[in-house]
Amino acid sequence: MMNALMWILAALLAAAFLAAGLMKVTQPKAKLAEAGMGWAEDVSERSVKLIGAVEILGAVGLVVPAALGIAVVLTPLAALGLVLVMAGATVVHVRRGEMSLVPVNLVLLVLAAVVAWGRFGPYAF
Repeated sequence: MMNALMWILAALLAAAFLAAGLMKVTQPKAKLAEAGMGWAEDVSERSVKLIGAVEILGAVGLVVPAALGIAVVLTPLAALGLVLVMAGATVVHVRRGEMSLVPVNLVLLVLAAVVAWGRFGPYAF
């Protein structure tokens, strides 16, 4: 039962981070800012692309190693990396006064932390 829950959480997180990462990698930062990502105005285009690439790699890392049964330790490491990404995003949104975005960051952070805890601990592969 818990293994299935871990897979579901990992898949949902992977979908969310893949979509967010692809948007950051493929769209110019001005368009992202217009779409509600005002923080993009405060960083370089390169930084936006780097954040997007990290999110894509995290999404892939949540699912692919475990699905293939190769280097499965990458799955909880990817989850831990996404926890750090969401912690950073939370700090940025708080500093910018974008409090309406903080709950989304915290939900994603907690879900990624649950996957990291489960896959490092009692529900490891």
